[in-house]
Amino acid sequence: MKAGEIKKGNVIEHNGTVYQVRDIERSSPQGRGGNVKFRFTLYSVPGGVKYDLSAGADDELREVELSRRECTFSYKDGEAFVFLDAEDYTPYQLDADVVGDSAGYITEGLEGCYIQLIEDAPVAVQLPPSVQLEVVETPPELKGGTATKRPKPARLNTGIEIMVPEYITNGEKIWVSTATGEFNGRV
Repeated sequence: MKAGEIKKGNVIEHNGTVYQVRDIERSSPQGRGGNVKFRFTLYSVPGGVKYDLSAGADDELREVELSRRECTFSYKDGEAFVFLDAEDYTPYQLDADVVGDSAGYITEGLEGCYIQLIEDAPVAVQLPPSVQLEVVETPPELKGGTATKRPKPARLNTGIEIMVPEYITNGEKIWVSTATGEFNGRV
């Protein structure tokens, strides 16, 4: 697979190690005939060791076949997250460092998660595109002032903080994008 076709979440093999792509930076050189370069932020699977890889758009990278199982988040076991397979209830355990920033979007009973497996070992989780979270702390709407709607910070029930529109109040349930971490509307 060409480097230019790789997307976040893909799993590739490089120098005998399997990595998941967490971030991609694209740089286009100025002038004619310049080659587009990609900088991949990779994390080894398993293990979660960070590795930066630069590649040209036409460089070949080997994608690793993963199996994906639909799961529901069940509970935390210490620092680990335990997901249950939606079909056969097989528990899959992922350490907090593997879950990473996604932890801020995971709530009890969250459905529509996909656990990625390599040779039956869980290596990563893919969350649904948006999740429902509750606002636990946000300043009250400022009365008066201008007609412009200013965003304000809000702490959610999982501990993360995002910007929300002024009219959102404590206790409201909102949709949050798991890709961008942005407010996606009221529930």
